[in-house]
Amino acid sequence: MKPELAMLERGITSTVVMFGSARIPEPSKKSEARTEALAGLSNYYDEAREFARLVTERSMRSYGRENVIVTGGGPGIMESGNRGAADAGGSYMSLNIVLPHEQVPNSYCSPDLCFNVHYFATRKFHFLLRAKAIVVFPGGYGTLDELFETLTLIQTNRMKRMPILLYGEAFWRKIVNWD
Repeated sequence: MKPELAMLERGITSTVVMFGSARIPEPSKKSEARTEALAGLSNYYDEAREFARLVTERSMRSYGRENVIVTGGGPGIMESGNRGAADAGGSYMSLNIVLPHEQVPNSYCSPDLCFNVHYFATRKFHFLLRAKAIVVFPGGYGTLDELFETLTLIQTNRMKRMPILLYGEAFWRKIVNWD
């Protein structure tokens, strides 16, 4: 209930959800990436940051009530989304998942809108509750799970249609044969 109550208290009516890898490093730290492939995706960190900054600046025109950035609150693309929203000085939310051996909230999470969630289903519910658009940056199994569950909910009319942006055409064409 805490994320819902916080959004009601803030008057947040819609969100833009950012999904993406927890393992994509900031370009300045790409030498620390687990694999060469992840290091090669580091440019998406800056692009996600810029995307979140631009969306947040636009959100501020509605006093931070519409199109508020929501991320998973972890490292990688999630961190860059929080960081970009923080750069713009607007409201943004983080829904961190509590896992046994990884993922603590990143240092850019907004303290009053950062929530630790224990169940993936609860987290997905809050991601999609007020979503007006979803942007999906390159990622792994978790990102694919979030994307495909969203698409399934839309396909089965459990959720309204909305824009879903797959960011990084070369990555997405390699991962899924959309044709």
